[in-house]
Amino acid sequence: MMSNDAFLILFLILIALMTIIPLFLRRMKVPSVIALLLAGMLISPNGLDLPGRLAPLLAMLGGTPEMVQAQSIALIDSLGSLGLLFLMMLAGMEADFKLIQSSRKPVIALSILTFILPAISGYLVYNCFKAGDFPGKLLYASLFASHSVGIVFPIVRELNLSRTRFGAAILISTVITDIASIVLLAVSVQMKKQLSSAGMQTAHSLSLFDYLDPAKLGPWFIVLFLGVVLLYFVMVLHLVPRVGNVILKAIPCGEDGIITCFLFLVLAAVLIGEFLGINLIVGAFLAGLGLSKIMKSGGDVFRRFEGIGYGFLIPFLFISIGMKTDMRVLFQSAGNLEIIVLTIAGLVFSKVFSGYIAMRITGFSHAKGLCAGMMTVPQLSATLAAAAIGKDLGMLDSNFFNAVIILSIVTTLPVPNIVRAIIDHCHLTFTELSDEEPNAFEVREDDDLL
Repeated sequence: MMSNDAFLILFLILIALMTIIPLFLRRMKVPSVIALLLAGMLISPNGLDLPGRLAPLLAMLGGTPEMVQAQSIALIDSLGSLGLLFLMMLAGMEADFKLIQSSRKPVIALSILTFILPAISGYLVYNCFKAGDFPGKLLYASLFASHSVGIVFPIVRELNLSRTRFGAAILISTVITDIASIVLLAVSVQMKKQLSSAGMQTAHSLSLFDYLDPAKLGPWFIVLFLGVVLLYFVMVLHLVPRVGNVILKAIPCGEDGIITCFLFLVLAAVLIGEFLGINLIVGAFLAGLGLSKIMKSGGDVFRRFEGIGYGFLIPFLFISIGMKTDMRVLFQSAGNLEIIVLTIAGLVFSKVFSGYIAMRITGFSHAKGLCAGMMTVPQLSATLAAAAIGKDLGMLDSNFFNAVIILSIVTTLPVPNIVRAIIDHCHLTFTELSDEEPNAFEVREDDDLL
């Protein structure tokens, strides 16, 4: 086991890297999200292999080098998972129900178009190579339909768009499409299990559905799963605000105990969701969305959560994602060039086109439509997680899995800078919506201007 001294040394090095590298790259106008991803790629086993190089030295304080290296990587992954939970929770907390009301038209258009068109594109791309694999086509469709909340929300926040009609539409539609893609992923996995001659039983998670025999559910699985998802949504959005109000009445706003109670409430909602087969991303966002109703009466509670998240845990999320990215795949997959090119081209075109069309038909300018389309392009945590599930179940072979890895690299790193360049070049302005604007859903004049 890693000693306390070894843990402190490793932790100090990681904090230093998360401070120095983004600070250095910021001078070159590199967004902090990308800087942290690059830092993770730099120290990963596929880069300088910092955990491997430090392991022999830290092992002198206790344990073997192999054990110290494994525990170092496990520590970063665990903190990254907590960072993802905080990111989604804060995204939900920052959502304003009046802004959701004001952005309903672009939210509906973005959610429908940026899910359906990319899903069709993914289905057709996979069909070009494996026309007879229907579950695989659905899986690839779910990969294309998903967005990356972990990238979109920090971009929206960094550009101060959270309380604008444009930013609210992007953020809310991103979460909706992620939820829909997770449901589609679950359906494709269950279809694969039903078609497997061995009746695959992969009970390796908390999900109740992993412990059920797919053959007994038959075609009713989709109905059952969608019913469970709907019930969970109603339960979380109804109970979390009520419990949160009870906590606020029982504990004065200035006391630290309120943070602990709220965090327990969110974790409980996430754990129940995981048990029902609903991804952590969805559970944390819904819990945060439920708490957003009472944040105004909670004093500085939201700011304190922000400090914990953005000041400590969320950077570990991007470090951990960067550490899992293998740039060598770019040079090892030359033989699968056709799959790679069709995957990247199909996703980028379908995302940009669907986002652009959705914003144009709801009254936004050409440049803002292009920005919205570009912001739906990044494929990161949800896409990589779904691809890993598909690979583990034998639904994606190494050729398609490598294509997804390359897709995540080429769509994640440049997009924030491209969006910023479009905004600067076109001199785009975004008007914040005040709480007193009951008819803010009407198209505003500034949304039609470049």
